[in-house]
Order: sequence, then C-alpha cells, then structure tokens
Amino acid sequence: MSFRLFPAALAAGLASVMLSSQVSGQENPGQGTPAARQELPEAPNPQVVVAWSGPDAQQAPPAQAAQPPAVQPPAAGAQGTSGSQASVPQPQDPQKSQHDLAEEQLKQQEKQRVWGVMATFNTTRNPQAVPLSSGQKFKLFFRSAGDPWPFLLNSVVAGIGQAEDSEPEWGQGVQGYAKRFGAAYSDYFIGNFFGNAVLPSWWHEDPRYFQKGTGSHFSRALWAAGSTVWAKRDKGTWGPNYANLVGNLMGAAIARAYYPDTGRTVTDTITDGFVVSAEGIVGAEVIEFWPDVVRHHRRKQQEKLARQAAQQRANQ
Repeated sequence: MSFRLFPAALAAGLASVMLSSQVSGQENPGQGTPAARQELPEAPNPQVVVAWSGPDAQQAPPAQAAQPPAVQPPAAGAQGTSGSQASVPQPQDPQKSQHDLAEEQLKQQEKQRVWGVMATFNTTRNPQAVPLSSGQKFKLFFRSAGDPWPFLLNSVVAGIGQAEDSEPEWGQGVQGYAKRFGAAYSDYFIGNFFGNAVLPSWWHEDPRYFQKGTGSHFSRALWAAGSTVWAKRDKGTWGPNYANLVGNLMGAAIARAYYPDTGRTVTDTITDGFVVSAEGIVGAEVIEFWPDVVRHHRRKQQEKLARQAAQQRANQ
C-alpha cells in the first residue's frame, strides 16, 4: 500500500499549477483607543461611552446605585476576545451560547478549500476556537466525508492502484477499479470516523488542525508535522493526539476484512496505519503554507501588471 503517499504529494504539486484559486484569509482586528479616555474629565462616564455607545451613557452622571445592573453585563462582554455577540446571551445560558458560537465557526470552516477543490473543513485559523460538542464532531466528519473532494481523491488513488496492479487478486477492468475505489474510500471513511468523530468525542480531543500562520517557515513546518501526534483538548490544553494515531490503526485493522488474504498481516496493518498518518502530515503542510503560496502568486501578478502598465505608458 505504499502508493498511498502519492496522492498527498500530488495534491501538493497541483497547488503550484492551480494558483489562481482563492483562499480566504483572516486579519486580526482590534485596535484600542486609550487616548480618548485621557481627554475626558470623569472616568465612569467615558468608560461606559467608549465600551458601549448606547442608552447606558445617558444614565452615567446621576447615580451609582442604578448603574450596576446596566453597566456590569457590557463590561464583562468587553473583556472577551470572541466578540460582543456571544457575550450578551452568555449570562442567561452559557452552554447554549457556546454551542451556537461553535456552529457559526463550523459554517465558516465549511467554506474553506485549497485551490477551490480540496476541502479543509477540519482546519481553523482561530487559535481561540470554541470547542466542539460530540454531536458537532460527528457532524463535521459526515460533512467532510460527504463532500466531493474525498471521492475525487480516492478515484485518483484507485486509478494509481489500477495502473500499478496493486492487489492483483482484484484484477483489472471496471470490476478491478471498482474494488480499488471502494477499498480506498472505505479506508478514508473508517479511519476518519474513528479518528475524527468517535475517539475525539470519547477522549475530549479537538479533531481540527489549528493553522499557525505566523513565525518562521521552519517552526510552521514543525507545527504542521506535529499535528499528527499533538492535539488540542476540549478544555483548552494540549496533549498527545491519541484519537488520530489510534484511529488510523483501527481503520487499517478493519480494512483487513475487505483486502485480499495476502495483506492480512500484523505488519501490513501497522504499516498502513503509519502510512495514513504520514499522508496526514503532507496534507497539514499543504494547508499550512497554501495561503503563503497564494499571497506570493498575487504579488507576482500585481508586479507583472504594473510592469505591463508601465510599458504601455512608455510606448504611448
């Protein structure tokens, strides 16, 4: 099953050919306005106006007794890093608001693709992303598994296996290709079902890849490679990525049921499990550096257009 590494490498190579696609990026908002506070004489009044420009500002001067119910909830919301929309309903039902915020973040993730084709729904650019519930982890898995991308990828895997005549017992022709495609997609589905849904829910691990996006290229490459063995917990800490590693091995073990007898050995099972983990590293590297490739391409395009415009002006 060594041919499995080729599709991941192929994906990285195709990235340089299809550079005209779009990848959505995020910028860090948030600029403070400390200077505004220094110019106002009364501290309580400007603090309410700067943080929340609304009816509370009209009630600030007269009394202190009437202010706490109106001022306290906004002050707590102003300290959050996730935005004021999530902080307002939080005192009423924190669990529900967290679930809703996670749903919003998942909807944004479902728009992410590399070169417009490769789905990266399991990737987040937000280091403070809200942890997912068990139901949301399963939902994310089924959304990824039902996307056209894994079917396209595994059709390529089946074609490569057909050309190499891997698993000769399956033969050639349409029947041989169908068996190879079914096995390739089943490998993908079973491994991800356990590694991204069942085990992360059981062990409270986050199945997503947290894109680094900053720092040196070397540190980012290490970060991407390490995501295979290191994961974020639902409680915010980091630890070994048991779900991914064990899920890959479980998928390889279950796959022995539909592979020919010649491949039903312990060595083949362990090898296949680690091959899938290696494919995950290649995929993480592509996802981590793809925005850099897009930015570089756009800069080159802008420089080219600028040179062409300068040439046209010189010829006129």
